[in-house]
Amino acid sequence: MTVKAYPCLFLLLILLFTGCNSKDESVYYHTKLAIFKTSANFKYNYTKELGAEISARLDSFDLSLNPFNNNSIIYKVNNNIDVEVDDYFITCFNKAQEIAALTDGVYDITAAPLINLWGFGFQKMDSVTPEAIDSLKQFVGYEKVNLEAGRVVKKDPRLQLNMSSIAKGYACDVIADLFDSYAIEDYMVEIGGEVRAKGKNPNGNLWKIGIASPLDDKSGAVSGTQETLSLDNYALATSGNYRNYYIKDGKKYAHTISPKTGYPSESNLLSASVIYPDCMTADAFATAFMALGIDKAEELAKQIPELSYLFIYEDANGDLKSLKVKK
Repeated sequence: MTVKAYPCLFLLLILLFTGCNSKDESVYYHTKLAIFKTSANFKYNYTKELGAEISARLDSFDLSLNPFNNNSIIYKVNNNIDVEVDDYFITCFNKAQEIAALTDGVYDITAAPLINLWGFGFQKMDSVTPEAIDSLKQFVGYEKVNLEAGRVVKKDPRLQLNMSSIAKGYACDVIADLFDSYAIEDYMVEIGGEVRAKGKNPNGNLWKIGIASPLDDKSGAVSGTQETLSLDNYALATSGNYRNYYIKDGKKYAHTISPKTGYPSESNLLSASVIYPDCMTADAFATAFMALGIDKAEELAKQIPELSYLFIYEDANGDLKSLKVKK
């Protein structure tokens, strides 16, 4: 596993790290790794450094859910190679299917072929045709795949799974569970901008996480903090459209592709941040809310116990607004 630092896309971590607390000979350690082509940061108060244990746990996770790893379970599933799925895969798959049902298929881990058709940033927009979309929609749909006796069963062998919208959050939970197994009371886990935190930071305060301001700047050169949130044994995940969109006939289309229509979503919702007890659920809901748009997202969010959220959006005049609900 390569040790490397990558910039986070949507969150600005405000990690007040000005010293190390001492408690029963424990100190705050900071382990940096990389997984799923993004950064991973782990800060924890313990009696020894746990880099090897963290790396081993993430390597095992990667072998389950990384679609770009030729030896992973999900890669074999996507290439119709017979394989028995593991607990990581089952947990992630079941949660994704649960949220797909709650959103009537607007959130869907089988939508990768449609996303690839458009290309990241809509590079292939001019070549997309209604015929191509209709062709791909034949094997896109969460109801066309299920688990039976430890194996994935597809209604169409061309169906592909991509759990990137939920796997990073789940990886945060996996490492949090590792820390809990060591009875660590103070830690912060961050993978690609998704965060789970418990206890206090080195200054004795709650871990503070900054939500990036969704400035209308595709380059990412302009940035700022829209709001700072404190986490008390909760997880935080953010999804945003503000640097991935295109404008056609005066309308802004998000980078989120609707698996229901096969076309980009038209939405004034710029980012959705979700606070929830586990990061896997928070990660999936953040993505789902972006696909739903602010009105339907707010309606669904109100129905989920313990789910707090921050929506940043543009009003009819193009002014930046935010909607925050804490449960």
